[in-house]
Amino acid sequence: MSRRMFALLAMASLPVHADEMGYEAYIDSPKRIKCLYGYVTAKTGNFDAARAIFEDCVVRWNDVYSLISLAQMYESGNGVEKDLSKSAALLKQGAEQPDDVSYVSLARYHWGVALAEGRGVDADHDAARTWLRRAAADGQPEADEYLQRLDESRAPAPITQ
Repeated sequence: MSRRMFALLAMASLPVHADEMGYEAYIDSPKRIKCLYGYVTAKTGNFDAARAIFEDCVVRWNDVYSLISLAQMYESGNGVEKDLSKSAALLKQGAEQPDDVSYVSLARYHWGVALAEGRGVDADHDAARTWLRRAAADGQPEADEYLQRLDESRAPAPITQ
């Protein structure tokens, strides 16, 4: 038997507690890594646990990634009642974080799109451009692409004779 096979068999025989295998174990965790587990939890369809994780991460750390993820849940209605105004409020909260916060440029992109499309807020193309420019300046290529589409839609129609 190879060493690798022996190591795998040895690990397989270690006791595993059921609560360590479920995402619910992360709901009350005081460790910030749980915010990333919220994403995986949502992707597996356990929206109740994902919502609880994201909400706790927002309360404890104002975690921008959790704000975005929770906003997307409210936008789609996955695991929560669909609420575009709540989604927009969460995106705005994320976008207003300091420049050095992780994922803030992504929040600014999503907030800019919400403003441009009037998703959960009144459409405001000028404010949308401001937020999208900030996101683009921080390295969000999607923001550049969206700004270009906004500018093309704003251009006057060509005059035909």
